[in-house]
Amino acid sequence: MQNIKSSLSIKLFVIGFLIAILMIPIGMIAFLANERENRQAEAFREVSGKWGNEQTITGPILSVPYKDKVERNTAEGKVIDETIRFAHFLPEELDIKGMIEPERRKRGIYEVAVYNAKLEINGKFLAPDFSKWDIAKENILYNQAFVTMGIPDTRGIKENLELEWGNKKQAFNPGVKSSDVVAMGVSTDIDLSQDGAASHNFKITLSLNGSRDIYFAPLGRTTQVELSSGWSDPSFQGAFLPENHTINEAGFTAVWKVLELNRSFPQKFLGSIGAFDTMSEPIYTEKMPAMSQAGAINQSNFGVRLLVVADEYQETVRALKYAIMLLALTFLVLFFYEAMRGVRVHPLQYILIGLALALFYLLLLSISEYLGFKGAYILSALTITALITLYSKSIFKAWRPALLEALILVFIYGFIFVILQLEDYSLLVGSLGLLAILSLVMLVSRKIDWYRTE
Repeated sequence: MQNIKSSLSIKLFVIGFLIAILMIPIGMIAFLANERENRQAEAFREVSGKWGNEQTITGPILSVPYKDKVERNTAEGKVIDETIRFAHFLPEELDIKGMIEPERRKRGIYEVAVYNAKLEINGKFLAPDFSKWDIAKENILYNQAFVTMGIPDTRGIKENLELEWGNKKQAFNPGVKSSDVVAMGVSTDIDLSQDGAASHNFKITLSLNGSRDIYFAPLGRTTQVELSSGWSDPSFQGAFLPENHTINEAGFTAVWKVLELNRSFPQKFLGSIGAFDTMSEPIYTEKMPAMSQAGAINQSNFGVRLLVVADEYQETVRALKYAIMLLALTFLVLFFYEAMRGVRVHPLQYILIGLALALFYLLLLSISEYLGFKGAYILSALTITALITLYSKSIFKAWRPALLEALILVFIYGFIFVILQLEDYSLLVGSLGLLAILSLVMLVSRKIDWYRTE
């Protein structure tokens, strides 16, 4: 007769080897989940590419050209090189109020959130002040000043765009005259040569299509943004959170207020004037290149994302991380019953049960695309539990061990589901749960006579 210790040792080794082999198809399912998530992102890009991409409202920005004259010596004598550069001025006050009208668009089985934002942009500019810069007054081209609005995807503009400057209305033209601050957008000319006003009020009404995200740049010395929408699942993004907000089933409202002191860029600065200095930590001043200021502005953007509650791929990938625990505990129950009752379970039967456990994740992934993660999880878990219970009954020729296996599977699936829902406490709950499981395994294994012979 063979020593039972050796027999159990070999069986444990075989079970460990089978678990390692079964992690291969589970890894393939994880790869498939990532592929489906990439398809979802591709569907988003396709829809947003036709409707309008994510939008960031940067502006308005008042820019005044000036002549930059540099004297240099040549063989023929002194020569003055003249270049047109720009001084950029940001609003003293910037007040944006808007309504975001969302829609759900589908591409195949995937859902994409798009919107039309109706924005009213009000504020005030102070008269351009060049006193801190060494620029001669005769070199300042006030008659060629212009106002720029940064809009990254101008295809989303749905109505003619006008600037109310004081008592005048001027239409915006496509494109930007200077890419110092924004690369894409619209602009309009403003003649300041005969204007002696100390300040200029402005108003812009904008109807803009976009997808998922809408951001704003806090360009005002005081910037206030107030948004409302019928979307019930917003996610506030960027450098600043709302001062106050409300979210309910009817939608959300949010109000941001950002001061100049909250940002890392000044109210006025000059256009690009040369190569960047090498600095370990950038210090933003009025004389730094405008491209550095543009980077600081981008880092200060804030806004909202319209979430589509479709986390089935991320949740499936998270669930896959517990696959080895699911396999190990299920096989451990079979092994203990085999060791304690003397019933033999063939390695092929372990493999079939393991494949059924792997199939759970494939069912979870495919069904969740239609029913959502929670419904797919419950349905898949019940299906696999029923399948393994019936198969275990045929192995052991009795209902008692099969029902015990079913209870263990229900516990494991329930335990994993709870961990997946408790994101903030998942590590704590998981650790305590594993401690309880290990204690139970140690308690049960005490009853096995590891040195018994057959």
